[in-house]
Formats: sequence, structure tokens, C-alpha cells
Amino acid sequence: MDSPTRPRSSGALRSLLLLAIAGLGWSGVAEAQAAEIRCAVTENGAPARGTVLIQQAGREVGGGSCGPLVSVPAGKCKVTVWLDGTLDNPSKSVEIDAKAGAVRPVSIDFQTGVLEVRIETEGQRGTGMVTVVRGSRRIGTLGSGVAARLSAGRYEIIVRLGGEERRYDVDLRPGQRRLVRAQF
Repeated sequence: MDSPTRPRSSGALRSLLLLAIAGLGWSGVAEAQAAEIRCAVTENGAPARGTVLIQQAGREVGGGSCGPLVSVPAGKCKVTVWLDGTLDNPSKSVEIDAKAGAVRPVSIDFQTGVLEVRIETEGQRGTGMVTVVRGSRRIGTLGSGVAARLSAGRYEIIVRLGGEERRYDVDLRPGQRRLVRAQF
């Protein structure tokens, strides 16, 4: 048994050196197998800001703002992109094969519109609660006169003022600016 102060044999040192060199060689191979993904986001066909998350086998391997290149290990990836600045926070996912040494573009277009709800009582602007619902999911709340970007689609708008409530069904089309006047 070797003591901590006794030098190792030259054979043992040679083995450690070979292991270290082999380890360096493998890390160089891993770097050479990197791929890059460039995500681009559009909203109704116009450039927009987005956020990207890249996963391989359920594990996060990259992400950030769309636009700059994101370096990931080569292989099959799930790329999920979110459109920034929308009330409903829409996302879309695609499966891609990222090739070593290549840039793989991913372009995602979101269809949105703008919704504004104005609460009026006795001809004057009022303040109250506006709840936006899609299907059975509550998307969020708005204040009276506040415009929000939302994915195109069908929404239920619930407006409450005092103890009263008004409900509106709204179909929001891509690029549409929709104003709902809630009269109390």
C-alpha cells in the first residue's frame, strides 16, 4: 500500500497521464458535435420578440431570447417558442434534428389581435374588473380602457362593476383591433 508521502511508480503516472489526455480528447469531440439553433418569431407576419426553450430527451439544453444563435448538442430537439408581451402567453413547439456544425433555423408565426374593453356607466367611463376566459381557462384580467394583445380565437369577456356583471363572446381575428363597450 502506498503512503501519501511516497512517490508513485512511473507506470502509475503514465497511466494517469494517458487518462487525462484521453479525457481532453473526448471533450474536443463533444464540442465538435455542437449544433446551433436560430429562432425567429413573427406576429401576424411581422417581426416580433419571443423566448425559446430547447430540450433533448426532456432535459433543457438551451434557451433565451429568439434571434441570437443558441448552441446545443447535436441530435433531436424539442424547440418551444413563446411570443413576448401577450396576455395569454401563447407558445408553439416543433421537433427538429439539429445537425453537428450546422445552424438550424426555426421560424414561428403567431396570429394575434388586440382587445380593449371600456366600462361605461351613465355615459361616463367607469372602473371595474374585466376577466378574459378562453374555453374553461382564465387567461387574465384587464382594467377598463387597457388594450391587450391576445392570440386570435374565441374568448368570453366577463365585466363586473359593483354587484353587476356583463358577459360578451368575442371572436378575435388575426390583426384585428376589437373594442368592447360594457354599458352599465
